[in-house]
Amino acid sequence: MATLETIATLIPTLAGRIGSGASASAVQTVIEGLADAEAVAVRREAGEIGRLVEQIEAISAGVIADRSTRDAGHAGLAQRLGHRSATSLIQEIGGLTKGEAARQVRVGEALLDRTAARPGAREAGDVLDSASADGLSSEQPEMHDPRQVLRVALRSGMLTSAQFDAIRRGLGEPPSGADEAWAHAAKQLVDEASVRTVEELAASARTVRDLLDPEGAEARFLARYENRSFRTWLDGEGMRRASIAFDDEGGAFVASLFAAALRPRRGGPRFVDPDEKSAAGELVADPRTNDQLSYDLLLDVIGAGALADPAAVFGTRQAGLRLVQAIDADGTVGKVTVAEDGLRSLPAPVAERRRCEAGTVTITVDACGNPLDVGREQRLFTSRQRIALAIRDGGCRWTGCDRPTSYCEAHHIDEWHRDQGRTDIDRGILLCRFHHMQLHHSGWSITREECGGLVLHDSSGNETVLPPRLPLRYLWGNIDPPPRRFRPAA
Repeated sequence: MATLETIATLIPTLAGRIGSGASASAVQTVIEGLADAEAVAVRREAGEIGRLVEQIEAISAGVIADRSTRDAGHAGLAQRLGHRSATSLIQEIGGLTKGEAARQVRVGEALLDRTAARPGAREAGDVLDSASADGLSSEQPEMHDPRQVLRVALRSGMLTSAQFDAIRRGLGEPPSGADEAWAHAAKQLVDEASVRTVEELAASARTVRDLLDPEGAEARFLARYENRSFRTWLDGEGMRRASIAFDDEGGAFVASLFAAALRPRRGGPRFVDPDEKSAAGELVADPRTNDQLSYDLLLDVIGAGALADPAAVFGTRQAGLRLVQAIDADGTVGKVTVAEDGLRSLPAPVAERRRCEAGTVTITVDACGNPLDVGREQRLFTSRQRIALAIRDGGCRWTGCDRPTSYCEAHHIDEWHRDQGRTDIDRGILLCRFHHMQLHHSGWSITREECGGLVLHDSSGNETVLPPRLPLRYLWGNIDPPPRRFRPAA
């Protein structure tokens, strides 16, 4: 049986600081005495060990599931131990929630992959042995299978089991003949895993899947539309309750509605005009909970209906579903569009119908992606410029942040007052309120050399390139093509 002391000695930062037979409280005391950088290092190193433990847990869960199938009946492993399923057994063993146990089983089954092996492909372990030390290698011919890509990434420590599960479920199974494109998308998502939340990886994987497979996206959209529902009932106390299952378009619209109305309570922009600032302050001070405010807002919107005054209800940003659709220079319209907030994909016909209802704003982008330059005469970014920034950035660009566009402020890379900064798109960037304040108050900065990438500089001088969201890179075609599987002999 492993002890806390045994595990602590595996963590480089703690090695030599933990005495023999140390208790949990002694280890805690040591960690509490560490400097900030060392405390962060301990968590990072412990996470690396945790990833290895996760792999063992997932593999064992997969084996248990493989021996507890329906076909095995009461002779199955989990059934012999008194459980209906492998998930139930794993939940009891690990003290997990049902969702966590189900994820372990899914990841374990994917690692074993008994049924999905392709003809001629080697086992995942063989691919791992031949993979480069850096993780994924485009030179491996077997890596055109997206499942192999993800298995190798998990086993090499590039993904946690949660990230693995999010990407795998989000991408789904590739259509016939699309393995290579799916594998390339999987590699791109693996590369982004270190700077994206699990939730954002899942959402990006779903959107990228739809951009790669417009026909399938349409079918999935229609299936979710058919499953839309709203029902109410009276509980035992006589309170009316409700349950809603949204289709994609309706869900995106409602999310935009609540984001517009409640953003001051959820960390929304602070650089607003005096009237909106006063209203935002009143909303922050409102004693109601966010859930209560959401309920009251929903009733207000239902009551006001089409006659609602957007400025009175939502402030300066009117709630609504804003869609982004790529149109080539020759007029070819993309088959898939994405919602500005959340970058969720929707079929092109949705954009066509919304265009009839709400109109369009055309954003022309030059070779550097810099539309609507207005110079120094205008200090604040215009509403059209903010649309352009939303299209380019897709939300807060800070590493690891998943705040959507509606929660973001437009930051001048070159400070408008001190550095004579220009209110131009190429000198602007979207940041959420927290990271905007972090930038201004903690000695961080963002630079950009002409048309190059945006670079974040922390207070210690470290640099991080800030890539745009992966769905937008796919939408605009700004993504490397899948590598060639074969090279010419001469």
